[in-house]
Amino acid sequence: MAKSSKIVVSNTEITVTQLNNEDYICITDMAKAKDGEARAADIIKNWIRTRTTLEFLGTWEEMYNPNFKVVEFDHFRMSAGLPSFVLSPGQWVEQTNAIGIYVKQGKYGGTYAHKDIAFEFGSAISPVFRLFLIKEFQRLKEEETERLHSGWNFQRTLAKVNYRIHTDAIKENLIPSELTKQQINTIYASEADLLNVALFGMTAKEWREKNPEVKGNIRDMASIEQLVVLSNMESINALLIHQQIKSSERLQQLNKVAITQMKSLLENNNSLKKLQ
Repeated sequence: MAKSSKIVVSNTEITVTQLNNEDYICITDMAKAKDGEARAADIIKNWIRTRTTLEFLGTWEEMYNPNFKVVEFDHFRMSAGLPSFVLSPGQWVEQTNAIGIYVKQGKYGGTYAHKDIAFEFGSAISPVFRLFLIKEFQRLKEEETERLHSGWNFQRTLAKVNYRIHTDAIKENLIPSELTKQQINTIYASEADLLNVALFGMTAKEWREKNPEVKGNIRDMASIEQLVVLSNMESINALLIHQQIKSSERLQQLNKVAITQMKSLLENNNSLKKLQ
């Protein structure tokens, strides 16, 4: 689960987190805005037991959850509205295998709902609260996108700096005297493709042939993790060129570097997130 964020709506701090790359909002925090913390659980139970809410939840689950238990949902739907009918978020999740809501235990726990469902729950607080919730959530997403874009640009800049180091090493060690400009460019391109093959598994030309409809090149489409590794590889390859190691051996070494560093970044990416 991704690191949680906070938004403030009607002087109430609300937690936003992610599960399986989807945004979930703490509706327990939201309920506190209506009648305070003591009544939050009751507000959620009263909301979830209504026929309108169950119809919404069931429809959402049928759209996005292939493992949703429709039979159990129908049982709840038929019981909705009866004075004796009670339902908690935990019971809903357990008996229908729902994914739109989950309950987090512990001191800082609560009931979390997918953003679609949380926005609907906002109406149970008030229409005005729902509007401000949506606006604050949108602001949060815009800030996250801006941070991600800034981090991506930083890595592109870093890659360009290392590219200069890389091309200088090529110029000093791999380009004989009195070559034509076309021959020199061919050597530069071959070294760039050596890095492409080591990291992406294909040359720039091979990528273009597989992606004719995509604008840009193979490096324009790279993830921030790949750009970090690419910038490192350019520095390493420059050092290997100065050591006069032949290209086939450099390719093998760089491929091992790419595999090791990508695994490290994807499995332990807390430091990388700080850049974003």
